[in-house]
Amino acid sequence: MKKISYYLKKYWYLYTLALACLFIYEILDMVSPKVTQSIIDDVIMGGEIDLLPMLILLLVTVGVGRVVGGYVREFTFDKTSFKVASDIRKHLFGHVQSLSVDYFDKMNTGEIMSRVKDDVDNLQGAFGFIGMMFLQVVIHTVMILWCMWQISPFLTIFPLIALPLCATIAIVMERKLDKVYEEISDEEADMNTVAEENLAGVRVVKAFAREKFEIGKFLKHNKKFYDLNMKQSKVWIKYNPIMQMMTKMLVVVALLLGGLKVINGEMSLGALGAFLEYCANAVWPMEMLGWLSNELAAAFASKKKLDKIYAETAKIKDPEDPDTHEQEEFKSLEFKNVTFSIDNKKILDNVSFKLNSGKTLGIMGATGSGKTTIINMLLRFYDPESGQILLNGRDIRELPLATVRKTASVVMQDVFLFSDTIDENIRLGNKDSIQEADIKEALTKACALGFVEKLEDGTETIIGERGVGLSGGQKQRLSMARAFAKHAPVLVLDDSTSALDMETEHEVQENLSELKNSTKIIIAHRISAVRHADEIIVLEEGKISERGKHEDLLDKKGYYYKTYMAQYGDVLKQLEKVN
Repeated sequence: MKKISYYLKKYWYLYTLALACLFIYEILDMVSPKVTQSIIDDVIMGGEIDLLPMLILLLVTVGVGRVVGGYVREFTFDKTSFKVASDIRKHLFGHVQSLSVDYFDKMNTGEIMSRVKDDVDNLQGAFGFIGMMFLQVVIHTVMILWCMWQISPFLTIFPLIALPLCATIAIVMERKLDKVYEEISDEEADMNTVAEENLAGVRVVKAFAREKFEIGKFLKHNKKFYDLNMKQSKVWIKYNPIMQMMTKMLVVVALLLGGLKVINGEMSLGALGAFLEYCANAVWPMEMLGWLSNELAAAFASKKKLDKIYAETAKIKDPEDPDTHEQEEFKSLEFKNVTFSIDNKKILDNVSFKLNSGKTLGIMGATGSGKTTIINMLLRFYDPESGQILLNGRDIRELPLATVRKTASVVMQDVFLFSDTIDENIRLGNKDSIQEADIKEALTKACALGFVEKLEDGTETIIGERGVGLSGGQKQRLSMARAFAKHAPVLVLDDSTSALDMETEHEVQENLSELKNSTKIIIAHRISAVRHADEIIVLEEGKISERGKHEDLLDKKGYYYKTYMAQYGDVLKQLEKVN
């Protein structure tokens, strides 16, 4: 996160205006007791009635000036804090977006959302209302002590003793609250994650009748959150009453000792009235110290959490000296002895293949064999431990990330659709260049045009979060349409027809086969999806165990043959009986 001084310098003109108004507000606040003193001593006690209209007018002027100064002060602080919070969120979200995929593998969504929303809100308070009140407390205290000293140095001794004591109590309380706030923030993030996961997976929860379990899990976090807030409250109520008592006693002591000085003729009644008014005004800054320290502790804890995110750096990023030459037409993609591990577990082991322009590569293998990891490596979500991934003969680590990722148009195994219109979801790949005709063509190829046209608003239909309201097959077809509309050199289909019925799958495959000049990588469990590929590779435990065309792999009687027999064995037996 950028230093606090960065934002103070950026918006110095607004803070200068706000501080000027704050000084005007406080100066006028100091004038009011002086007017009260004059009314008592000069008008009431001295009988100078002629002064009364002028003094009343002065009180009205002070009141109006305080209202105007207070309004401009608070509005300016608020406006500036909103600008700062907006900047922080923009920088934070940009930084999070710049991080590599491996960061999101270890962080949950709820925690990130808590940082972006709640922690930035806490910082906004520090740059706005809370920061303003802290400055006002300091300025107000200095001014009021000076005014009180001018009236009676002796009576001012007691506020001078009370203020440091209150400040000490506030510091002790802040230190105790700092740790509690950090625990509250962590638990809030965990609770948000549980709630977010439960709501996103509500259909799964209901399908397995897990409502009671999920409620219990949420209540467990809710109870811990409650306990931590009660811990915070106990710290607060332990110290705050002490400060309240000290501030009340301060007025009582001033009244008693000041009254004796008036009786003894050492102080005028008006001076005592003014001193008591100042004394009453000195009370609220001391009362505010506890609350302000509480809020500032929360802001400080939030800043530390944001600093942790900013301390994260992208492992996958553009090279320092990227190859910026104009990219030539796609010719080939090659995996050359690629090995990759996560947490010391080998995912890919010495994988090699080459895919030339216009050709189709089929990839098969059991769950967890590394099929999807190949796509993640192709998009450079991760870099290989050893080996190279070559695009047109050049290592993709030497190319800009944007160039690498524009090469492929991917239909992910886990379909994700944004809560937006169908049109906007399809335009995601290349929003500026995709035309209406491209959208219609893409929907046709994905066999999605039929059901989209039946919707009341067609492509302008807003689909729910993650495509809720659509069937699994409809979501897959829209995801394919999005990939088709991008017109990238390489089309990647990661088990993209698993939710389609046989008839629709056959139609989609027919449409794919018509893309003669398209380079395709097809990952599938169904033989029907890969049987016409120019080359098929079979992965087992991250290694290529078999490779070749459909007929070649059947002859090898390995994994591919067993899969084929599992899917078509009954049909073959029926054909044998007929013959």
